[in-house]
Amino acid sequence: MRAEIQNVVEQIEKSVKLLEQRLDWETAQHRLEEFNARVEDPNLWDDPEAAQKLMRDRQMLVDAIETYTSIKQDMSDNVEMIELGEMEDDQEVITDAENALKALAEKAAKKELEALLDGEADGNDTFLEINSGAGGTESCDWASMLARMYVRWAEAHGYEVELQSEQAGEEAGIKSAAYKISGPNAYGWLKSESGVHRLVRISPFDSAAKRHTSFCSVWVYPVVDDNIEIEVNPADIRIDTFRSSGAGGQHVNTTDSAVRITHHPTGIVVTSSEKSQHQNRDIAMKALKSRLYQLELDRRHADINAAHEAKGDAGWGNQIRSYVLQPYQMVKDLRTNYETSDTKGVLDGDLDPFMAATLAQNVSGKSRAEARSD
Repeated sequence: MRAEIQNVVEQIEKSVKLLEQRLDWETAQHRLEEFNARVEDPNLWDDPEAAQKLMRDRQMLVDAIETYTSIKQDMSDNVEMIELGEMEDDQEVITDAENALKALAEKAAKKELEALLDGEADGNDTFLEINSGAGGTESCDWASMLARMYVRWAEAHGYEVELQSEQAGEEAGIKSAAYKISGPNAYGWLKSESGVHRLVRISPFDSAAKRHTSFCSVWVYPVVDDNIEIEVNPADIRIDTFRSSGAGGQHVNTTDSAVRITHHPTGIVVTSSEKSQHQNRDIAMKALKSRLYQLELDRRHADINAAHEAKGDAGWGNQIRSYVLQPYQMVKDLRTNYETSDTKGVLDGDLDPFMAATLAQNVSGKSRAEARSD
């Protein structure tokens, strides 16, 4: 076997080892049996939310077991094919197996990163907020571009996207938008997107075609579930109702159904304007609890989440990523230094490399190398 392919096999073996550790392979089958027994309980769906969480947790375990076993088996099969091809001097068989191993190494590396999503809330659904910053109309247009980017990313990964609230810009774009994104590890993947995003481009709103710089903030926090208890003192909040001011059409409400909740001790303000008043109140309260929980996570991991502790204004000095469309094309993450010239792909939702780079650098307080050595 060529040295290059031997290195590829070693990379896969390292990823398989980490997957085995994170899965706790010795107990995985026993845990699956426990899940199966609970699923067969005739009273399971008496509590629909608990049942849905159980089914989701079970499916995540099933997927993890299948991923681990399939990668391990595929590696073994292709190594055998190479050895067989070498014995029979069949270069076509060797080439096919080597290409399969290279593709498998990429898959294993991605699954290895997913396995490192072991924070207490990484597996949860998530809320994602986008707020325009310095730049006026330019910034509002940039906010709408970011919203499209994240919706495309989520939909490409099979996540469910639900618009919670939206405030239209005065001339174009949006001043703010909030989404709930549901699916396995939604928070774990998206949490690295929190921070200020900077855009440099020739303004479509400037008749002189000058270059403009715009800023928007993106904040991500987990949806809290029944396993996380967050107490909110009614005396600490103010609840206001108002008429939503969406972009127009079917989303404009004719009654004061939108809800805004202000949490006085922290200054947190959450809104929901896409449902009935009763539903908006429930959505906003869940969002508030999630924000409060995020604050607690930040306190516990201040070194990891420094951006949350001092996020400041959406402007110079606070950005985590720059998107330059003019005079050259480049998207660069300022934390990991990962960059690409495929600006169109990024704005169309190709964010996985950026998320993977951040996760590899610092997930659950560990670098990727440290996680492998556990």
